[in-house]
Amino acid sequence: MNTLVIKGAGLTIEDVVNVARYNQKVELHPDSIQAIKKCRSMLEQKIEAREIMYGVNTGIGEFSEVVLNDDQVKDFQKYLIYNHAAGIGEPMPIEWVRGAMLGRINVHAHGNSGVRLEITQTLVDMLNKGVTPWVCKKGSVGASGDLAPMSQIALLMMGEGKAYYKGELYSGKEALQKAGIEIPGLQARDGLATINGSNVLTAMSAIFLVDANNWLKQAEIAAAMSLEALKANMKPYTSKLHEVRGFKGAIRSANAINKLVDGGDLKEQRIKCKVQDAYSMRSTPQVIGAAHDALAYARSQVEIELNGVGDNPIFFPDENLQLSGANFQGTPVSVPMDMAGMVVTMVSVMSERRMNRLNNPALSVGLPAFLTKGAGMFSGLMLSQYTADMQIVEQRILSAPASIQSIPAAADQEDFVSMGMNTAQKNFQILDNAYGILGIEFMAAAQALDFREYNFGKGVTKAKEVIRKYVEFLDIDRPLYDDHNKMKDLVESCEILFEVEKVVGSLE
Repeated sequence: MNTLVIKGAGLTIEDVVNVARYNQKVELHPDSIQAIKKCRSMLEQKIEAREIMYGVNTGIGEFSEVVLNDDQVKDFQKYLIYNHAAGIGEPMPIEWVRGAMLGRINVHAHGNSGVRLEITQTLVDMLNKGVTPWVCKKGSVGASGDLAPMSQIALLMMGEGKAYYKGELYSGKEALQKAGIEIPGLQARDGLATINGSNVLTAMSAIFLVDANNWLKQAEIAAAMSLEALKANMKPYTSKLHEVRGFKGAIRSANAINKLVDGGDLKEQRIKCKVQDAYSMRSTPQVIGAAHDALAYARSQVEIELNGVGDNPIFFPDENLQLSGANFQGTPVSVPMDMAGMVVTMVSVMSERRMNRLNNPALSVGLPAFLTKGAGMFSGLMLSQYTADMQIVEQRILSAPASIQSIPAAADQEDFVSMGMNTAQKNFQILDNAYGILGIEFMAAAQALDFREYNFGKGVTKAKEVIRKYVEFLDIDRPLYDDHNKMKDLVESCEILFEVEKVVGSLE
């Protein structure tokens, strides 16, 4: 991968994944270096002139009216980071923290934060040399930024805290020393400029959206397999039908399913089918399409945030102006991301309904009950449905929006917060369940297709071939937990998707 040049604009959710997960190198654009220096110069002039600036020479939150003297200004940055490093729980995955660091660098790259270049460059060096702060999973309310987790990142600027380096956990000072990175220290404004944005929840959301899009494409593959096994009428997947209504996601989904079944007997109308199928079959493009549209909107909002100035206060060097506001508020991300998690649950519910039809002899168009030849002695995939159902209930519980759950804090100075970190956390739990649910539909669909004696579409055939590398046909009953876990891991790995797209082309 080429080095990613950071300039405050053009950052995509894929860029976040490439840096956070795949360790793509980054560097600051020369224009951004100059913009950072120019803004810092303006800030230092204002400090010298003793201009009152929030979080520079005043306290923060309820203490914003307390003006600090010259001796207090520098120490204030240290204590600001200390008292905000107040998270709790297990460490975040490394990719979440790396993504947050990338987002913070991109904020600084605008030249509106008043931070010293040394701070931003240290974050760049940490990404490139693999120093990742140890950050607690919980503690952010998603307003005034992700203060608690970002403060654990900022501790490294003082050579404190803890960090991973080459797979080992060290003190912050030791990790930086081993990587050959100088400790920049914190001067006026540096601390708040490092922490005052919703960068963790935004990075998590970017990663989630990439993974959820890959999962949705696999949901279309699983749907196509089930539809072929259930002898579906394929006319509802005609692109023209969806174009006349106009929803982009439904058109995309119908075209994807058509690609997957192309070349099969069902698509070629060589197999007798019903005039009209159940909703869980024929409305698949409309439902998965609605999810595509929801993720597209969430992506647009997340990428605005990734490329915007989420900070407070914000400095405008050309006008010699500083403005204090609330650009750290996570609500613009948490609202669409609540919807993003919800639609993954929705598509999972439909997946389970198709799996139910495969199992139920009254609905399966001639398939054996519970997809076993030995009904009575054997129960086939009866219990697989239980496992899917349990996970769906957990998804439903987690699909309540966090963005309406504000609890006032800081003596009611911070009396409305986004709770966007809750949204980001629960979305990954929803997706984790979604991998398991879809894996069970894949397993059932492959089992069902083995009972059919006609030709399937090229994409469906390839998907079944990949599944059979990991899970054998269920001839006689066996413990299924191993198969379930293999299928869940297979869905998460995207191997089915990658192999199918080699055969039928992109499903986007």
